[in-house]
Amino acid sequence: MFGLGTGEIVVILLIVLLLFGGRKIPEVMRGLGSGLREFKKASSEATGEIKRAIDETPAEPPKAEEPPGDEKA
Repeated sequence: MFGLGTGEIVVILLIVLLLFGGRKIPEVMRGLGSGLREFKKASSEATGEIKRAIDETPAEPPKAEEPPGDEKA
């Protein structure tokens, strides 16, 4: 439905080349790659923390305590 064909990709690449020029494109790609790498690192760290938190939770829920003052004699 929203897929890009070969023609659309070529047009987008030509527009990018015109906007940034041939010398600027490698710098932009390096920045994009380092940003993507940082995102993956943060994502995996967050996933690890969530898994550790799940593993540390007790297996059974804590027992409810009776409210004070409701003791039966």
